[in-house]
Amino acid sequence: MLLNKSLPFLIILALFGNLSISSEVNIYTSRHYDSDSKLYDDFKKLTGIEVNIISAKSTALIERIKSEGKNSPADIFITVDAGNLWKVQDLGLFTKIKSKKIDNIVPTRLRGANNEWIALAKRARVIFYNSEKFTSDDLSTLNYEDLSSSKWKNKIAIRSSNNLYNQSLVASMIANYGEAFTEKWARGLVNNFARKPQGNDRSQIIAVANNEADLAIANSYYLGLMLSGKKGDKQLNAGKKVKILFPSQNKNGTHINISGAGILKTSKNYSNAVKFLEFMLTEDAQKHLVENTYEYPINTKVEPSKLIAQFGLDFKEDDLDVANFGKFNSAALKLMDRVGWQ
Repeated sequence: MLLNKSLPFLIILALFGNLSISSEVNIYTSRHYDSDSKLYDDFKKLTGIEVNIISAKSTALIERIKSEGKNSPADIFITVDAGNLWKVQDLGLFTKIKSKKIDNIVPTRLRGANNEWIALAKRARVIFYNSEKFTSDDLSTLNYEDLSSSKWKNKIAIRSSNNLYNQSLVASMIANYGEAFTEKWARGLVNNFARKPQGNDRSQIIAVANNEADLAIANSYYLGLMLSGKKGDKQLNAGKKVKILFPSQNKNGTHINISGAGILKTSKNYSNAVKFLEFMLTEDAQKHLVENTYEYPINTKVEPSKLIAQFGLDFKEDDLDVANFGKFNSAALKLMDRVGWQ
């Protein structure tokens, strides 16, 4: 092929497929934080790349990506819970993320097989207790396994089995201890429910603050949202009454899940997508995340928000590969149904 020397150099390279001259990246996200919009704006200012967002629940977005097939405009899928990311990879919809910057920041256990998805932030599924009723010393040796003890009969608040965070917690138990042990544990836990599962994670924390339950299982960042005052005085006052206990410090450690992202196999803007994910792991972006969503950072140079850090920074994390939450999700769902977890 003869090249017209009048053609701009970038267009010539694009004709050979060596360079994308697209100035956009298209993101499907199930993260529901308004504060994320600032990150999109900051990325555009830094790179000149336009960020186009489609926001919906994870299930709806996954179905949309499947139905769109090779014509999907999406470059990146962002979601919460490793189970969702595993599901998209299992469907064969992701491609390998090639970036040494990302590899150097994100631990292997927080990435999908073949580097097809990565963590952008961490969240711990912890135990909340009323500080007017218990001290940290009273509960310092408490493990997840202990929650099936009759000692906690009618004293535990937790949301329904439909919740993916709970499914992933059960999946982690299966991965760590096997299905037989986990089923016995889950049956005991269900017997200890203070009430029929209802509401979101904040509802469980509020139940403890109101003495409707002694303990609640919920994600750590919800307390940060409550203490920030962004959710109103009622939640702020409830948040002040409770504290976080990091379970299983003398065993496997506290259950860790993630917010994360993957690049779709059909991406038309792969290099822009990689740049965006690299940006999300920079110190500035990670600082913005922890100060607005109260998740834990992936970048070790960044500290958690003080609202969350006050409850402890040196807790032991379960180092289980988070891909197990998807791998054992089906088994977890069946098990939860067998033990009557509604």
